[in-house]
Amino acid sequence: MAATAQRPDDLRREPVLPPGFSLVTQRESGDAFARACKIAPEAGAATIVWTRRFDIIEFAVVLEPENPLCEARLAHYLAMNALADALAVYSPPERPILFRWPDALVYDLGLIGGGRLAWPEGCGENEVPDWLVFGAMLRATTMTPFALGQSGVGMAEEGFEEVDAVDLLEAFARHLMLGVTHWQSDGPKAAARRWLDRLDKVVGTRHGIESNGDLVATTQAGTERRSLVEALARVDWLDRENGGPKL
Repeated sequence: MAATAQRPDDLRREPVLPPGFSLVTQRESGDAFARACKIAPEAGAATIVWTRRFDIIEFAVVLEPENPLCEARLAHYLAMNALADALAVYSPPERPILFRWPDALVYDLGLIGGGRLAWPEGCGENEVPDWLVFGAMLRATTMTPFALGQSGVGMAEEGFEEVDAVDLLEAFARHLMLGVTHWQSDGPKAAARRWLDRLDKVVGTRHGIESNGDLVATTQAGTERRSLVEALARVDWLDRENGGPKL
């Protein structure tokens, strides 16, 4: 059976989220990440903002960390793990779901989505931030036939049959809650190590994550350190003009 794009009825169904989560919905033109950042100081932890788009699965979640910002930023890896795990629940078998550092999600080697992280402006590295916001996007459909040079993929074109935004949102919330539980028992670096298991690796390169989230890549030629803060600011996977993952 061929996969189809989401039907209007799919987006009218309300997600059933785990206890403790609250949901804010907005219309297709809304920016879930920006809205979550705006309401984060009052909304509180586990508030999810969901934009009801047909072409993109777009949502953001508010987190309230207990660690200083330099450590709390590793929650990005925790949330990216939850996003990949949610996609894996519905993925056809034997199709790789990988990360490109630090925030892109690739499915069967094609860009399908990514994540963003924000924290309060002016928060010092050794201060505990009042909130973090993780924003996620997954491309539900490319809306166009595959074109030469196109590197992005969509769920509808990749065999995700009978899967809608609500399914992914519910799965993300469950996996995020599980990840937070592991964070509390095993510490933030455990989330980073698990993220590394899915990294789209380069042969001959050994990778590690520093305590502040930076990536360390070691080869025979030496060691290179890449700043997580600088990479998150670029959001290389996002097409800012079209408001979705790059094709």
